[in-house]
Amino acid sequence: MRGATRTTWAAGALVLALAATACGGGSDSGGGADIVSSSWGDPQNPLEPANTNEVQGGKVLDMLFRGLKRYDPKTGAAENMVAEKIETTDNQNFTVTLKDGWTFSNGEPVTAQSFVDAWNYAADVGNKQNNATFFDNIVGYADVHPAKGEPTAKTMSGLVVKDAKTFTVALKEKFSTWPDTLGYQAFSPLPRAFFTDHSGWLAKPVGNGPYTVQSYSKGSAMQLRAWDGYPGPDKAQNGGVDLKVYTDNNTAYTDLIAGNLDLVDDVPASQLKNVGNDLGDRYINQPALIIQTLTFPMYDPAWGKPGMEKVRQGISRAINREEITQQIFQNTRSPAKDWTSSALGSQGGYKDVCGELCTYDPAAAKALIEAGGGLPGGKMTLTSNVDTGSHRVWMDAVCNSINNALGQGPVCTVNPIGTFADFRNQQTAFKLTGPFRSGWQGDYPLIQNFLEPLYYTGASSNYGKFSNARFDQLVDAANRETDNAKAVATFQQAEQILAAQMPAIPLWYQNGSAGYAERLSAVELNQFSVPVYDRIKVG
Repeated sequence: MRGATRTTWAAGALVLALAATACGGGSDSGGGADIVSSSWGDPQNPLEPANTNEVQGGKVLDMLFRGLKRYDPKTGAAENMVAEKIETTDNQNFTVTLKDGWTFSNGEPVTAQSFVDAWNYAADVGNKQNNATFFDNIVGYADVHPAKGEPTAKTMSGLVVKDAKTFTVALKEKFSTWPDTLGYQAFSPLPRAFFTDHSGWLAKPVGNGPYTVQSYSKGSAMQLRAWDGYPGPDKAQNGGVDLKVYTDNNTAYTDLIAGNLDLVDDVPASQLKNVGNDLGDRYINQPALIIQTLTFPMYDPAWGKPGMEKVRQGISRAINREEITQQIFQNTRSPAKDWTSSALGSQGGYKDVCGELCTYDPAAAKALIEAGGGLPGGKMTLTSNVDTGSHRVWMDAVCNSINNALGQGPVCTVNPIGTFADFRNQQTAFKLTGPFRSGWQGDYPLIQNFLEPLYYTGASSNYGKFSNARFDQLVDAANRETDNAKAVATFQQAEQILAAQMPAIPLWYQNGSAGYAERLSAVELNQFSVPVYDRIKVG
């Protein structure tokens, strides 16, 4: 999602009857026998498609919206959903034609204007949407979202509505895989109600997906119900989903085992030794488009000044990935060898680009750190939220590995932040002064999505503020390339710059994991490690 992105890549949820944020209730959630209750984490931002670039909010949008494309849960292939066809003769100018019969759950038709208005809203600098840069390749983006000064237009000239079912998109340069990005939720259509009653829409979002929002209490719970009038091919196979906010995924797991929760999509590391006996074949563990990294605040001179790349590389070599993934994560993680995801496969761009820089070697680690001038102030602090993902456990392990490798005492310490939302607020405000967790869950299964949003200058999820002109040039060149193999090779050249500069340390690739109650069936995770809620059956 974005990751979550955006990410998300690198991949939680609620019941209104419960005001407590860490406890569960009955598995029917007070909403009926066919309602699925599932764990969740409190989203950072309002649930606007172009403002949500983290996993927890993304889970809701995946139920509420359908865009031009949708990614097949098993293969990741971008398949037409609302789009009838997307045509181009030059990979720069596209004509989009919509299918008949699509509406929003409030009865409004889904038209070409629904997409164009949503995309213009997303790009408008005044709306401060996190995913605005997803639209920066459209002609006229700079007019509505200037780097400096006031905008000179309210809409992008590259978007033109031809009729109710047709609109055209002009890009600033060739982007051969652009249609395949359109399954990402930032490109969702919006109803007129979003604009005419924005506060009302935020309180109870309206989309065109298989579910509608029945109620939403931020920080506590959301109730979604199957929309009987949904016109799409993927109608909900259950009556709805109750999402419960948990601040500790161990509590969520305990509720699952006790029969008070139906679905947990983030099995805590502390329970991995028990999950096989507890759940048997109701435990899911599969590769996903997720990577965990440690990002450096390049905006802080202490970490971003010339020469510090050696220190950053040295820290990478001080982390024993093999030991941590085996002892803590027990086959649910694998050591990272690049900045993408092993789930992409070699044809998709996965390759051992990091090499020895991602290999544990205490002597090499110490030599690199000394050559770079040493740790800033002789110490470092790792920061992450600790409410989901067993983050405190692995952060302690990473610090222990660094401290043992360097042999200088406890120079690495952990700064735990209680909630995901609080962590994200500090991260997005660029307030962190040391390395911080930056898990990425892919927004779509393309190597581009693991590099451009995170490391391109000014990109929406570039929270370390890394900037390298050559990296940007290579990404631009790869996007223009019409031959997929050549595009992938060019992206991998850009990755080599990441190895040389190490703005973020690849840690490990993350499997998607989930556990579910006996009363559920047809439970599966998509390639992004998100439950395919509409396919779950109850009873």
